[in-house]
Amino acid sequence: MADQRTLPTVADTEALGRELAADLTAGDLVILDGPLGAGKTALTRGIAAGLRVEGRVSSPTFIIARQHRAGAHPGAVALVHVDAYRLGGDLDELDALDLDTDLEDAVVVVEWGLGVAEHLADRHLRVQLHRAAESDVRTATWEWVGAV
Repeated sequence: MADQRTLPTVADTEALGRELAADLTAGDLVILDGPLGAGKTALTRGIAAGLRVEGRVSSPTFIIARQHRAGAHPGAVALVHVDAYRLGGDLDELDALDLDTDLEDAVVVVEWGLGVAEHLADRHLRVQLHRAAESDVRTATWEWVGAV
């Protein structure tokens, strides 16, 4: 069953990311879905903070994927942040990134990954983000999909 939360601010979106990170380990795949401005990168910043990665997290739109090393903190986990938008659903281009190799050692978060990245793992955390047209209020719905 899916969980849902209203996120009135960007800080709320990042806080949800930190909460989700508490249940993530190396090998987990997170697929983010939602229109432009829905909060995918803000959620990823929160996940990165929760995983305690190094470096600033920003949208990887023009480079497709960014790798963030695990920080020097106990329990820190590396993060690979992918933006599949520019791939246009091209599975060959996604496969060329060798993300299945990264999945062994990192949490992989794929923005615009719905319908494109599910094949990378037996299960994934699917997060759908929506933004109200008349405000900045966002709604997130998330659930684990696939084999347990």
